[in-house]
Amino acid sequence: MPTTAPRYDAVLCDLDGVLRHWPAMDDLERGHGLEVGTVLAAAFAPGRLEPAITGAVTDEQWRAAVVADLTATCGSAERARAAVASWSAMLPRIDQGVLALLTAARRTTTLGLLSNATTRLERDLDRQGLGDLADVVVNTARIGVAKPDPQVYRIAADRVGAAVERCLFIDDSLTNVLAARAVGMAAIHFRDIADLRGEL
Repeated sequence: MPTTAPRYDAVLCDLDGVLRHWPAMDDLERGHGLEVGTVLAAAFAPGRLEPAITGAVTDEQWRAAVVADLTATCGSAERARAAVASWSAMLPRIDQGVLALLTAARRTTTLGLLSNATTRLERDLDRQGLGDLADVVVNTARIGVAKPDPQVYRIAADRVGAAVERCLFIDDSLTNVLAARAVGMAAIHFRDIADLRGEL
């Protein structure tokens, strides 16, 4: 009986905003006497985040720098450390529907996770039982460039052993999706699980 060839040789999926969803920080920040948005504004400031997701600094160095940035706002280094420690201990919610689709897709194609992440990513995946989900994890902190740099997609395709035009990329950032398409990948802009069902 003839079988249909798979449409893709590899699926590359973003993590945060697709498979993982982080809880709101409002209560945590208020609990530390901070205005809502204070910790993330410090952590995700371009000059602070970029070195962390391209591996120029480790996750530990990044978080220590965030503590330093928050010390004046918190009134003391001790309070800043406590706020960052609470943030660092948070765990994201795993979208079980997306997890099931990716697990099923891996039965017929190579699955890679492609994330703008710090050097803590692999540890975090293990902590939530996701360490063996994918065949390959492409962590931008390990390759020195971050999405939407075109090199990221080419490196990821190489890591999963597929031509870029035979890869399907999934991301919740339209900017990253357009960058993947520009190098020849098929790409889905993820907004909810319905965006994936037809392809996976």
